[in-house]
Amino acid sequence: MSEIHNPILRGFNPDPSIVRVGDDYYVATSTFEYHPAVRLHHSRDLVHWTVLGHALPDLDLRGVPDSGGVWAPSLSYSDGRFWLAYSVVRSVDGDDKDIQNYLVTATTLEGPWSQPVFLGSRGIDFSFFHDTDGTHWIVGVQWDHRPHHPSFSGLVLEQYLPDQRRTSGTAHTIFTADHLVEGPNLYRLGEGYLLMMAEGGTGWNHGISTAFSPNLLGPYEPDPRGSLLTTRDAPGHPLQKAGHGELVQRPDGQWFLAHLASRPTLNLGDRYCTLGRETCLQHIRFIDGWPRLADGGHHPAQTVQVPDGGAPSSPLEDAAHETGRVAAPTTGGIETAWAWHEDFSTSHLDDRRWSTLRTAADPQVVDLVSRPGRLQLRGGPSPASVFEQSMILTRVTEHHTTMRVSMDAEPSTVRESAGLIAWYDRDGWIWLQLTWDKQNGRHLRLVQRAVGSTERSGPIPAPEGPIELRCELKDDQIRFSFRAPEGAWTAVPGSHPAWKLSDDFGPRLRFTGMFLGLRAEDLDSRGWGARFEDVHVSMRR
Repeated sequence: MSEIHNPILRGFNPDPSIVRVGDDYYVATSTFEYHPAVRLHHSRDLVHWTVLGHALPDLDLRGVPDSGGVWAPSLSYSDGRFWLAYSVVRSVDGDDKDIQNYLVTATTLEGPWSQPVFLGSRGIDFSFFHDTDGTHWIVGVQWDHRPHHPSFSGLVLEQYLPDQRRTSGTAHTIFTADHLVEGPNLYRLGEGYLLMMAEGGTGWNHGISTAFSPNLLGPYEPDPRGSLLTTRDAPGHPLQKAGHGELVQRPDGQWFLAHLASRPTLNLGDRYCTLGRETCLQHIRFIDGWPRLADGGHHPAQTVQVPDGGAPSSPLEDAAHETGRVAAPTTGGIETAWAWHEDFSTSHLDDRRWSTLRTAADPQVVDLVSRPGRLQLRGGPSPASVFEQSMILTRVTEHHTTMRVSMDAEPSTVRESAGLIAWYDRDGWIWLQLTWDKQNGRHLRLVQRAVGSTERSGPIPAPEGPIELRCELKDDQIRFSFRAPEGAWTAVPGSHPAWKLSDDFGPRLRFTGMFLGLRAEDLDSRGWGARFEDVHVSMRR
């Protein structure tokens, strides 16, 4: 018996789609505006997981809004190929969303992936179902843009014709509800079909429900017990927002459910999910034809026992469209969960660790070649840009996280800045920057952006020459400090609201999570930049 410790993919890893191929399990997660797109993970035992890389390293997302970009990828396997369906959301304002849905395929997850096939713009959360008769189907959400109409207008099913690389053009509405239903997936259950759905939005009311039909085209009857998984009735549960899941079956017939959840932190009694939505795994049993959590009830378990064997728990066939699971290394308690050091010794960024926004890092901007062992980061546009930004970021995966870095920079105008940043999106960040002005010369400032308002601290004297910067996240607060190399740390006055860098702060829907990173800004585009080396990151439970 082994144990899974949830979340298995910690930090910003939402909307898990899982599949088993032989003895290997794979999970794809949403990346929204972050680059590269569609993060891929691998496991052999559902307990230990590694990041393989990304499925869409060349996708250009310049211009997409915050929390737009790539939503809810669907990973499946059929006919000797991986199938990956994904949505690109180009706008989120107004009554409609400008959406493009695509399919790419590959014989291995390492690629190469095929040229994308356009699947239409009907809605979001398209997933593939490969039936046992050899037909292929797309199920997804149909969106209604008309004012004074519910945005959700049903789940629709359409056949995909792989030889012609197109959909049939005929969509069948298979499920309707008086509330939003998302993330649909279909499974063959004996002679019938199980429909799994996310419901209740992506926030505190999130959950998973199911429905069954003896016919692929329906009608589908909801599970009379209601939610398979939710924490909407348990505000104190450590895994909140539980929902959006997929099933996967082991070779021995045991079933598991990969789903998202969030670990909130508290500020003045309110909950904030600074780490974003993460991936968890639950053990499933089928009772009277319906999936149920193996431990009973409908609340996710933090620790899941993984049986070493056993008979199949249902007549569900080992379909090609299945799901997997992920776990993170830990030593337990409040000890260091893990740590890493970036020495910039390679000629390219490791995208399993680092992300950029919307487009790949330009090697002329993110220069790892001119001085091996040092990142030379040429300054770029302001944090408001939806095109290029001169910034590299790494996910925050624990509520106790520290990043420190050595930096050397000589700004000479008020429009040149570089430093260490805590980032959620263009409207939520906290940046300790080294800059310059006539009155103070070279100095540090703390600049914060929170939902339409930017605040700058007064000047903070900085030591001459290279400087070390440190950012410490402790639950709902962030603190910054600095020092001359090997000197004593000097704290930047005050603590700062990490809770504002969360899904739950402000009036707009937000879908990502907190990152820490390195940033340089040159608003005059004169080619100025900063040099970074020796990044150290440690994370504690």
